[in-house]
Order: sequence, then C-alpha cells, then structure tokens
Amino acid sequence: MQKIPLGTSGMHVSKVCLGTMTFGDQNNESEAFQLLDYAFDRGINFIDTAEIYPVMPQAATQGLSETIIGNWLKKRGLRDKIVLATKVAGPSRLISWLRNGKNDLDEKNIRLAIESSLRRLKTDYIDLYQLHWPSRNVPFFGKVIFNPKDERPSIPVEETLTVLGKLIDEGKIRHIGISNESAWGLMEFIKTAEAKGLPRIVSIQNAYNLTDRHFEIGMDEICFRENIGLIAYSPLAFGQLTGKYIDNPKIRGRLTLFSSDWNAHYRRPAVLEATRQYMQLAKDHGMTPAQLALAWCYSRWFIDATIIGGTKLEHLKENIDAISISLSDQIIDRINEIHSLITNPGL
Repeated sequence: MQKIPLGTSGMHVSKVCLGTMTFGDQNNESEAFQLLDYAFDRGINFIDTAEIYPVMPQAATQGLSETIIGNWLKKRGLRDKIVLATKVAGPSRLISWLRNGKNDLDEKNIRLAIESSLRRLKTDYIDLYQLHWPSRNVPFFGKVIFNPKDERPSIPVEETLTVLGKLIDEGKIRHIGISNESAWGLMEFIKTAEAKGLPRIVSIQNAYNLTDRHFEIGMDEICFRENIGLIAYSPLAFGQLTGKYIDNPKIRGRLTLFSSDWNAHYRRPAVLEATRQYMQLAKDHGMTPAQLALAWCYSRWFIDATIIGGTKLEHLKENIDAISISLSDQIIDRINEIHSLITNPGL
C-alpha cells in the first residue's frame, strides 16, 4: 500500500483511508474489529472518524465509532502505527442534542469536543483534527448555491485557528484540517494563518466521486499551489456508484436505511442515469462498478487519500483491491464524455 505525505504535515498516510461512520450502527464492535484488522493487514495506516459518528447522527449512538476505534487501538497496541483523524462538529439544528444545541467552533465547544474524543479514542493526541463543517453560512452536503439570506452569526476563522493553535501547543493534536469547505473558506484559512502566525491547515476533506467532481473547478489548483492534501470522501456516492440500488432499489444500505432528506442529492434521476452509464462502462471493461469508481479516485493527482468503508469484509476487500487497477486512456475518455453530458448530478 503506497503511503505519501499528507500536505505539508510530514505524516505519511496510505492512499486508502478507512472510514468508520458505520461503526456502532451498521457494524457492531466485533464486525468493526474485523474490518479494522483487515485494513491494517492490507497496509492501511490512516483511519478517519468524527465525534458525531455513527451515521445517522443521533444522541443514543453518538461517539460509538470513536469508542470502538479506541477499544481496537488499545487491544491491538497499534496507536503509534496509525494516523488517526477525527472531527469536531460545527453548528447544526439537526444535532440539537450535541452540547445542549449550542455547539459552534469556539474555544469552549472545541475543548469539550477534543477532550471527549481523546477519552473515547483512548489516546493522548489526535494526528489530524478536522472541522467537520464551517461555522458560517455555506452550502455543503449536496447543496451548492450560496444564499446570503441564510447569513447568521458565526465564529471567525481567526478565533477557531487560535483555539486549535493552543491545542497543538498542548500536544493534544498534531495537525489540523477542514472539511466540507468552499474555495473561499479554503483560502481564508490559509490567508488567516499566514497573516496571524497561526497553525496552517494541511488537508481538506470534501466529497469527490464520478457524480460530484466540482472540486476540479478551482479548488484543485488551490490545493496544488498551497500544498493542501485532499482527503476525498463518498467516492461511491453513498453506495450509489456500486450499482446495487439500480439493481435492487430496496436493498439494505445507507440510501434506504436513512432519511431521504440527508442524501437526496444521490437519489436524483440524473445520478441514476449517470450511474447506469458508468455501470455499463465498467461491465464493458471487466470491472465492477465499484472498482471503476474507486480506481478513478485513486488515480486523481490531487487526491492524497480516498476514504472507503464497507459494512462487510468482502466489500472492503473489493474497495481496497481497486487501487491496483489502472484505467486506460480509453476508459478515462469515456468517463469524461459521460461527465460532459451529465455534469456533477450528485451536487
């Protein structure tokens, strides 16, 4: 498994990152341990989680993903061999039970979040601490149109970076990253850090897949010139790009188990049509749809690591194996042709 530097952090991470948002809901601890063991044996040293996991976020299960990972790290004695990433949640009316519904990216909330994550993960430090989504009004999670009417009070970037700087000085986190950010937000974090002498982000975790390639519209250049690593999530569009929902619309999975309001962007008719065309392309070249979708992400020059999951061991194996697939120019040309006809339907 290839390992590369993540941005300017100096940390070498596997090109494949294990996502854990199913741990504690779709996967119990025993099943999660199997997935973690297999991923580690295959050379994956990068694990991503969040304080609100598993999904769907709810008070009864919040933090279980981190707890399971912490139990695994302690039992296996692997903390020094793992690059561990987690996230602090931004404000949201959908998680009103988190910190009494008063959560934001200020010092009080970030300190409460990091202490809870450290306790659940059974560690003294986090390698990569990420802001799960911004404090300010910005479209994310399938929304792309900025609406000034949605403006609200928010925590300034400088204030958030100052808190994170203190936590770095205290040894509780090593490096910081952002997630679900816009181009403006990405540059604001870079600019503020440089102007104020505050810690610089090393990564951004945003969605990227065959139905959502909007990262290529400017943000790829920013990351290239500023040496920020992209950690791509949802490479299979919540499982849609595996083709399983096309073949069986009622099959058990995130798109059928959870509220349609949460993932409606991957249910759109245009996404289904694009998926059908990618399924046919994969079949024509002797691949599964999942292999095609993941091989695409693994081959992109601007992606440092791609987050994969899998509730079953065979799914995880297929997802990891796809890193050995090399896409021909013919396949890439066809992918771009489909994209030009059905552009970013997953946005």
